[in-house]
Amino acid sequence: MAGIYIHIPFCKQRCSYCDFHFSTSYQSYRSKLIDTICEELVFRKDELNGEVINSVYFGGGTPSLLNSDELKSIQSTISANYLISSSPEITLEANPDDMSVSNLKDWRNNGINRLSVGIQSFRDNDLKWMNRAHTADHAENCVKDAQQFGFNAISVDLIYGLPSMDLSEWNNQIEKAISLNIQHISAYCLTVEQKTQLHKLVEKGEVVPGNEDHQSEQFLHLLQVLKEKGFEQYEISNFCIPGFEAVHNSSYWKGEKYIGIGPSAHSFDGTNRRWNISNNALYMKLFKEESKWYEKEELTGKDRFNELLLTGLRTKYGVNLSALQSNHSLTKDFIQKIENYANDGWMQKIEGTLLLTDEGKLRADYIASELFI
Repeated sequence: MAGIYIHIPFCKQRCSYCDFHFSTSYQSYRSKLIDTICEELVFRKDELNGEVINSVYFGGGTPSLLNSDELKSIQSTISANYLISSSPEITLEANPDDMSVSNLKDWRNNGINRLSVGIQSFRDNDLKWMNRAHTADHAENCVKDAQQFGFNAISVDLIYGLPSMDLSEWNNQIEKAISLNIQHISAYCLTVEQKTQLHKLVEKGEVVPGNEDHQSEQFLHLLQVLKEKGFEQYEISNFCIPGFEAVHNSSYWKGEKYIGIGPSAHSFDGTNRRWNISNNALYMKLFKEESKWYEKEELTGKDRFNELLLTGLRTKYGVNLSALQSNHSLTKDFIQKIENYANDGWMQKIEGTLLLTDEGKLRADYIASELFI
């Protein structure tokens, strides 16, 4: 099984914290870009060697800005050129302010069966601070509207660790999301990324980043509350009612194949990683000229070893030591560090698999980097 990721780099406005590739001035070349995405899909149809496509993910940017014809064009191109499973997961990232009755109807008619809703917060003050285009009322009502149209696989994004958010308010955010009877929650700690508006405000001293101790407290509280409510943490930032794991995103963490289409999209074929240029105009120009619109890297045994650690430790599946050894031998230093992390209460070794504890999950990236070859 394999997946297809489509990157739609359109946005109404720039969120203060976002460093993804997007444009807010795209109308003049909108149609041309959609045409290029369809052309790239056709051009690369043989790369997966006929593997069945089990998931399609429209990400961005803001894919919910696609109109019905644009979405239909991309979907029909995929159907005509790829072997699709009988029940694929087809996800659309959507902003609450785009989730009108007409759009919800179009999405259902175009085969979308899972929504990933960028709510981020149920508080108007937070949304204004983040420069989001929707309101708290939008955030709540859009989910209810989607449910009325038959969407029964809905994920919402939430952000914790905001400078103005205490534990009580974070608990309110979690409880509000749970009350909507959704199947999936993705919760991310606010980070200050380079070249974002938030980074500029921090540099000017106009914003003080969230306290790390408070962020850790909010993360552990999230784990506790969602576990009590029947949600399973299957990846550090992702929680679901059992049976509603994101098929597409899980393929990334499990090292499965996927093809990425559109500017800045990444791909993995089991051996190589490649990524398209993060520039809309150049992406269209170079593709049209049949020039190289992407970069490619063949992974070495050390690369695969490190990637297995980085992704596997973030998941409930953990990292299998035999799989690691098939890429690179385990050094004495590596084995000693594992023992040290186990003694610190950060890691467990169960039947040949490394798993992080809740305390370890707070340090996942640090632990992985320390274990890298």
